[in-house]
Amino acid sequence: MSPIMGDLEKLALAALLGGLIGLERQAKHRPAGLRTNLFICLGAAMFTLLSDELAGAHTGDHTRIAAQIIPGIGFIGAGSILHARGDLVTGITTAATLFVVASVGMAVGGGQYVLAVVATLLIIGVLLLLGGIERGLNLKVLLYAYEVSGPSAEETEAKVNEVLEPLHSLMLNTQLAPTPRHVRIHFECEGTRKHQARVLKGLKESGAFESVAALGPVQAE
Repeated sequence: MSPIMGDLEKLALAALLGGLIGLERQAKHRPAGLRTNLFICLGAAMFTLLSDELAGAHTGDHTRIAAQIIPGIGFIGAGSILHARGDLVTGITTAATLFVVASVGMAVGGGQYVLAVVATLLIIGVLLLLGGIERGLNLKVLLYAYEVSGPSAEETEAKVNEVLEPLHSLMLNTQLAPTPRHVRIHFECEGTRKHQARVLKGLKESGAFESVAALGPVQAE
C-alpha cells in the first residue's frame, strides 16, 4: 500500500468517525451537528498528517502543527458557550464534544486506529446513555420555552407570575406578540424536568389563559 493511499484511508476513517458522532448531535438538533463534527475530526487528522509530512520534508518539529490543534479547537468551543440565558450557561457539552472529536481525528492521523474507534464508541455511548440517566434522575437543569395567550399583556403576565411564584420560578426572556383579539406571551423558565412538568401543569390548571403551549427546551445539552 502506498503512503498516499494510507493517508487517504486515514482521512476517510476520520470523516466516518466524526460523522457518526455528528449524527447523534444532529439528531438532537444541537448547534454543532453532522458537518461540524465531521470537519473537526477530518481537520484534526489532516493537520496531524501534515505536521509529520512537512516536518519530515523540511527537517522540522514533527509535533509543531499538531500541537496547535488543541488551542484552535478551544477557540471554537468557547464560541459555543459564550451565550447564556438567565443563570444557565448552555453549550458546555457541545464544546467538550468538539474537543474530544478533535482528539479522535488526531488519533486517526497518528495511526492509532483502535484507540480512535474505541473512543468514538465511548463518546456516542456517553451522549446517548448519560443524558437519559440525568433526565431520569431529575438532575439536569433545562431552560424551557412556553407560550400563553390572554386578553392583555399586563393581566396575562400577572397570571403567569401567580402560577410561578409558589414554584419559585421566574419568567425569563419574555416576548410579547399582540394581536387584535389577544396578546401572546413567549417566555422561558429554568428548572429540572419534574419542575418543568409542574410549571406546565400549573399554567394549564389555572384557567386564566386562552391557550397554553409548552415549546420544549431552548437548548439542551
